[in-house]
Amino acid sequence: MNVEELLDLMEETLEAGTAVPFAAGKRVVDVDRMRDIIDEVRNNLPDEVRESKKIVNEREQILKNAHVEAEGVIQQAEERARAMVSEQEIVKRSQQRVVEILTAAQTQNKEIKRQTSLYCEEVLKQSEEALVKSLSSVKNARMNLRSMPTRPQRGTKK
Repeated sequence: MNVEELLDLMEETLEAGTAVPFAAGKRVVDVDRMRDIIDEVRNNLPDEVRESKKIVNEREQILKNAHVEAEGVIQQAEERARAMVSEQEIVKRSQQRVVEILTAAQTQNKEIKRQTSLYCEEVLKQSEEALVKSLSSVKNARMNLRSMPTRPQRGTKK
């Protein structure tokens, strides 16, 4: 069951409760049933939180992979540069190429980080919106429960 369905079930349980005589707004309800429903609500809410943590961990892994890849490219460029030290002209060309590769790797690394951050920001925003919506639903349900008019039982006087 999702949170909305559980809140509906709570409302139904409260409505099904017996009104307490001479106590306006008070009802007798099945406490164990209400506790079970509340436990279910608690069990359903952390899914979004776990999803957010998973997204953050994935982002960190993507950044680590990008860093490792960039280091690999840099290391390859340095190794290639060392192997070409035989002549001065070759050395000059290799140094230029190393700079180009390093610049390209750094540019690529920055772009990967930027794209990863944008992706994570969007997913976290969506998770936040889902959490806000769920919290709002819970607050509204609580307010509705508090503001519900009490109905007098048949045969009793106000």
